Amino acid sequence: MATDTATDVFEEHRPVLLGVAYRMLSRVADAEDVVQDAWLRWSAADRDQVREPRAYLVRVTTRLAIDRLRQAQSRRESYVGPWLPEPFVTDFGPTVPDTAERAMLADSVSLAVLVVLESLSPLERAVFVLREAFGFPYSEIAVILDRGEAAVRQLAGRARKHVEEGRPRYQVDPAERRDLTERFLAAAADGDLEGLMSLLAPDVRLVGDSGGKARAPLRVLETADKVGRFLIGAARKSVPGAGSFAFRFMELNGADSVVVLVDGKVDSVFQVEAVDGRIQRVFIVRNPDKLVSLAP
Repeated sequence: MATDTATDVFEEHRPVLLGVAYRMLSRVADAEDVVQDAWLRWSAADRDQVREPRAYLVRVTTRLAIDRLRQAQSRRESYVGPWLPEPFVTDFGPTVPDTAERAMLADSVSLAVLVVLESLSPLERAVFVLREAFGFPYSEIAVILDRGEAAVRQLAGRARKHVEEGRPRYQVDPAERRDLTERFLAAAADGDLEGLMSLLAPDVRLVGDSGGKARAPLRVLETADKVGRFLIGAARKSVPGAGSFAFRFMELNGADSVVVLVDGKVDSVFQVEAVDGRIQRVFIVRNPDKLVSLAP
């Protein structure tokens, strides 16, 4: 296989490889490193012996991601404060025209689901990602993981049960989420505590990820009163001498999110989950290491 053809084949499958790696690792940089390592192995392989390039590349990428995930899990035990996945741009555009497929891919990469996936073992996570997000048959997953098909089915069952127990039990309407997000931002910026409280569900939860490198709660906040007062207080503290503020909407992790820019630099990412017209969860990512890929 000629070098240019080998490159073309790899680039054809790169979106799938990056999608698998990111869902496994929840870090854009780590996922890109894994895909780069997969390219090195592909470029050095005897490609004439590879009958199914996609299967070969997914196998290599998955195994590399499993190894890296095992290393990452030990590091996360010492993480400062709550942990959230790194925001990931998911504007599928014309590459995913089917509405059902788009919804499935968006759900599999949502912040809520990725947080639940953190509690799975690396093998359970790999099976769940390959099966639920990309529709690989059990027989092919068994080959990828070098496990028996019966064992893979057991892993899939445990993973699916765990994710179903931990994921939100409601559907979020995109238009409703966008409207609530805009009203949420306006109320917080105006210091309108009463208006903000009217948007929050009584049992709302706020999860802020700073990694100890920016201002954010070091524990999950619960109840509308605590979340509302924190947000109003944070908005007030951010104004003096903070420079010019700007907001832009981006599709991150399958949902409209707000990227906050201060003096043109990415400061944080907000995303809300809503049900029945009220905000149920607020995710805030402020760890600067997790915002590098969103730089303008």
